[in-house]
Parts: sequence; C-alpha cells; structure tokens
Amino acid sequence: MDTLQAVVLAIIEGLTEFLPVSSTGHMIIASSFFGIAGDDFTKLFTIVIQLGTIMSVVVLYLKRFFQSMDFYYKLFVAFLPAVFLGLLLSDFIDSLLENPITVAISLILGGFILLKVDDWFGDGEETEISYLTALKIGFFQCLAMIPGVSRSGASIVGGMSQKLSRTVAAEFSFFLAIPTMLGATVKKSYDYYEAGFQLSSEQVNLLIIGNVVGFIVALIAIKSFINYLSKHGFKIFGYYRIIAGIAVLLIHFFIQELTVI
Repeated sequence: MDTLQAVVLAIIEGLTEFLPVSSTGHMIIASSFFGIAGDDFTKLFTIVIQLGTIMSVVVLYLKRFFQSMDFYYKLFVAFLPAVFLGLLLSDFIDSLLENPITVAISLILGGFILLKVDDWFGDGEETEISYLTALKIGFFQCLAMIPGVSRSGASIVGGMSQKLSRTVAAEFSFFLAIPTMLGATVKKSYDYYEAGFQLSSEQVNLLIIGNVVGFIVALIAIKSFINYLSKHGFKIFGYYRIIAGIAVLLIHFFIQELTVI
C-alpha cells in the first residue's frame, strides 16, 4: 500500500462508515481494484482507521457523552450481540473480506430494503430507547458482519423497526459504533500481534494518515447525513446501493472474461 492508496481508502471510510452503504464493502471493492485486498496490512489498515471515524462522533456529540449511566448501560446491551457473534464467527467473517461478489449481492439486496424501509416504518415518534430496543438494535447490527450489509444501515433500520425516529435511530447507531469499532480494532490488532506481524515505520505513518483523513471526512459526512436523512429518508441510498452492486458484478465478470481471453 502506498500513500495515495491509503488516502483514498481513508476517504472512503470517512464518507461511508456512517452512511447506509457499507464502508467495509466499499473498501473491499477499492482495495481489490488496487490489487491489495489480500495483503495483511491492508486488512489491518481498514480496521484500524476506524479509530479516526470514532473520534469524529466523540467530537460532534461531546456534550451527549455526559449523559446518565443508564445511556451507557443501554449501549453496552446493544454491543453484546456483536461481541458474542463476532468471536464465534471470526474466521468465517475473515473469509468473506476478499470477496467482491459477496459485497455486490449484499449491496443490491440491501438497496431494495432501503427503497422500502420508509414505507415500512416511516419516521417514528419514539425518542426513548429501552433496554429491549437496544438489544434488538444490537442484533440488527450483527447483520453487518456480512460485507456489504452496512453496520450503520442495519442498526438504523433496527431502530426504526422499534418505532424510533430516523434521527434518534441514526444517532444511537453512531454511538453504538464506538464500542463496536473500538472492540474490532483491538481484537484485530491483537490477532496480528499474536501472529507475529510487525509494522514498519512506513506502515505506522500510513495508519496515522488514514486516521487523520478518516476523521476529517467523517466529521463532514455525519452532519450532512443527519440533515439529509431527517428530510428525505433512505431512497437515494437504496438506488445508490443497487447501482453500485450491479456495477461491481459487471466489472468483476468483465475482468474474468478478459482473463480467460
């Protein structure tokens, strides 16, 4: 991975992490295009730069972090399904991370769901999140273990299915990203450390660049997304996912045809 590739991947992470379009899916597509998807450092990079996007949530919602402990207990309850299923399915998830076809199919199916989600649930009126609602949102989030599903999309739809407003569901999804992404970063870093993987000084610099770029881009993306979502809903993201998924399939099979020829 070179500096330009690191910056492009970080921009993609910052733009897509909190949008219902799947940041992991987009980074798999981009890294496959660059020819570095199977590289160990690339896999580590795509996880670790999530720390930058986490910090964007902390900065934007700093005052909200001084809420009652009840709010943090609910976040913990929502986080638990990802812990158990993530540990249980870790090897299976890793096996999917180099497969653009999985991403493409997930993008298309998720796109059709987003086209209908506003009709199914509308903009709910609930603003309080119960422990049961938090747990259900946590299980919805686990769907994003399949590359291309979108962690934010799954958790926001999960919140809307419990009659939460789009804005409340989206903001809870942002907060839930913090323990989820931090946990994934720590686990993946520890796995690489245990395997004897060592970072060069150049790779450390790329991680720093990736986190800084991801942080800045995510700041802009979150504010823009909340404003758009509250007024217009999900349909544009549904159309985007379908078009992107079809494009990935066409490109993949076109490249295969060229290889055969």
